[in-house]
Amino acid sequence: MTEDLGKSPDKHATPRLDELESGPWPSFVTGLKRLRDSEDKPYAGMVNDLMGQLEHSYTERLGFWKGGTVSVFGYGGGIIPRFSEVAEKFPESKEFHTLRVMPPAGFHYTTEVLRQICEVWERHGSGLIAFHGQSGDIMLQGTTTDGCQKAFDELNEMGFDLGGAGPALRTSMSCVGAARCEMSCYDEARALRTVINDNLGEMHRPALPYKFKFKFSGCPNDCVNAIHRSDFAVIGTWRDEMKVDQTEVKAYVAEKGRKYTIDHVISMCPTRALSLNDDDTLDVDNKSCVRCMHCINVMHKALAPGEDRGASILIGGKRSLKVGDLMGTMIKPFVKLETEEDYQALKDFGREVIDFFADNALEHERIGETLDRIGLPAFIEALGIDPDPNMVRHPRTSSYVRTDDFTEEAEKYFVRKGLRPDGKAQAAE
Repeated sequence: MTEDLGKSPDKHATPRLDELESGPWPSFVTGLKRLRDSEDKPYAGMVNDLMGQLEHSYTERLGFWKGGTVSVFGYGGGIIPRFSEVAEKFPESKEFHTLRVMPPAGFHYTTEVLRQICEVWERHGSGLIAFHGQSGDIMLQGTTTDGCQKAFDELNEMGFDLGGAGPALRTSMSCVGAARCEMSCYDEARALRTVINDNLGEMHRPALPYKFKFKFSGCPNDCVNAIHRSDFAVIGTWRDEMKVDQTEVKAYVAEKGRKYTIDHVISMCPTRALSLNDDDTLDVDNKSCVRCMHCINVMHKALAPGEDRGASILIGGKRSLKVGDLMGTMIKPFVKLETEEDYQALKDFGREVIDFFADNALEHERIGETLDRIGLPAFIEALGIDPDPNMVRHPRTSSYVRTDDFTEEAEKYFVRKGLRPDGKAQAAE
């Protein structure tokens, strides 16, 4: 690799890039210059020509990278090819491929492992690394076609694997969750590894209509933005009453004052499920609670998720493509994730959704757009899922809408759940 990344004799002038260092915030340009000026490193010339091409793009207001096909032995995905269209002007950055590497679940690293990754990329790449990309990958940015295989071999020896690229299952993300967070409602890292290990073939052999992402958040705070950014979002939740420590509630009110507590906690509840009593205790209307997490985040000593914890599964979140941004649609309002059987059920359902996507989606279509095109009823019928009122994306707000069909379906739901129409459990006969 060293002989491929020789040093350019002169540093390119970059007046437009220099402007990006003039603001109050740190600039990526400073980092690139640091790599370019590392005269004892083999990648200095590559980064110098990279900056020259970027300056050229800013001048011409055009991008000059094109794609292609680059892979390593045994893999069909995981590398983003970039070939320069102006290689004659910037020969040392004529190839600037990116390796997507799967991180450990929950982003747990040791300093030794981080140093080893950096050393691999100094030997075989540009030294430019991003922790982490939109899909959660370690982004090793900038190497030659030959360097891809060399870098991968060393990373694979360390136990790392390439992530997804192309029309395939993409690298999954989970929050740090149960390892450090008191809000966690299930073992996010276990769920991630259970699902991804079962579907590695879909990641390494791109064969789907378009990309598909799993993301796992341990509570409704959704720290990995799963609802907005994943096709299959697993969001921790609970289905019993929120835990309230009235002693800590009183301590909070004593410290902050009643007005502050009412203004910043009680009044901020979107469903008015909270009320502060005259004796500074807190009442929670759990039936109205929508798990927005605001009160728990603010009064984290006094309030906590309930004991009956699990997760909700939402399908179809994504950014703009054919039909614009979509948030995930509720498909399974509550699943337990405790036993081996629970995680097996999660794995099986993930496999069913991927298979449905592979068989029914159009080319370059995300599963959220498939649901938008065929309708939710067709999807849940195909997967054998019972309709649930929680699946209604936009609850009825008009009293002039005919409700016979809705009422009939709601009654069926209550019968299935063993509930009375008011939502309470039926008395035993």
